Amino acid sequence: MDVVLVHGGFVDGSGWQAVYDLLKLDGYRVSVVQNPTLSLAGDAAATRQIIDAVDGPVVLVGHSYGGAVITEAGTHEKVAALVYIAAFAPDRGESVNTLIADPPPGAPVPPILPPRDGFLFLDREKFAASFAGDLPAEQAAFMADSQVPWGVDALGGAITEPAWRIKPSWYLVATDDRMIPPPAQRAMSERAGSTVVESAGSHAVYLSQPGAVAAVIHEAATALK
Repeated sequence: MDVVLVHGGFVDGSGWQAVYDLLKLDGYRVSVVQNPTLSLAGDAAATRQIIDAVDGPVVLVGHSYGGAVITEAGTHEKVAALVYIAAFAPDRGESVNTLIADPPPGAPVPPILPPRDGFLFLDREKFAASFAGDLPAEQAAFMADSQVPWGVDALGGAITEPAWRIKPSWYLVATDDRMIPPPAQRAMSERAGSTVVESAGSHAVYLSQPGAVAAVIHEAATALK
């Protein structure tokens, strides 16, 4: 069984290493997509390129914005299941922009700075509290200082055919998330008909709780056998 991991905005694929290591120990073949986060179409193409190269069937996993990417790329014939990790799960015609346009009352607002030359960054001083509240301060500081510019075209890219409408999905809700409010995560997972697991963790739950994340992926893979 192949597992393909897709990262979200502001970070790169190296954050998946702890999850990768656990999955490898369980005997999975694991690939990490280094999606450029310049545009949704480009990131979906980068993901399909990795899926094309593996034998399949594939459990396709996305964190945060990576959820939009797997929603778009997951219609690939080799993809057998989708796993959303504190992720966006847009429907046809929706984008990350439309999903974050109307936050729930009282929800924390991610400290995204105004676009600069077509790219977004998080406020470095507020990065830890919003994105990585349960990580060691040094690790959160490194993530803040090594941010990957997130292209506004990635946020604006609309889904054409949502894969969760035709593929089984699993969803890990991070209950301490201050980037995507947990109620929004629950609403998206319910709409997608996902099997839901909740874990106490920040938006960076894939880093802080790799065992919980790997367990959800394993559950999805096992259900396919």
